[in-house]
Amino acid sequence: MERPAGPMERVFGASKRLLEHLLEGGELRLRLAVLELEEERARLFDLLLLAGLSLALGALGLAFVGVLVIVACWETHRLTAIAGVAVAFLGAAAFAAWRLRRLARQRTLLRATLSQLATDRQLLAEPREGA
Repeated sequence: MERPAGPMERVFGASKRLLEHLLEGGELRLRLAVLELEEERARLFDLLLLAGLSLALGALGLAFVGVLVIVACWETHRLTAIAGVAVAFLGAAAFAAWRLRRLARQRTLLRATLSQLATDRQLLAEPREGA
C-alpha cells in the first residue's frame, strides 16, 4: 500500500516536473537554433558560390562591352569613349557597393529562434487567468 504523498513530496514532485519542462523547452529552442545555423550556412555557401560566378562572368561581359564601345569610337572620339566606359563601370561599382551595404545590414541569423524566445518571454510575463 502506498501512503499519500506529503506536502514536501508534492513540492519536490512539482519542482521536478517544472525543471523537466524547462529543460525540454530549452532543448527545443537549442535544436531550433542549430537548425537555423545549418540552414544559414548552406544558404551562405550557395550565395557566395553564385556571387563569385556572377561576378566573374559579369566582369568579363562588361569588359568586352567596354572594348567594343572603345573600338567602335576609335577613329572619332576615342578619349570620350574611354571616359564614358570608365564612368559607367565606376557608377555600376558604386551601385553594387551601396546594395551590398544594404544587404549586409539586414539581420537574418537566428530570426525564428529570437522570435520564439520573445514569444516565450511574453507568455511568461502575462498574468494567467484563474491564477
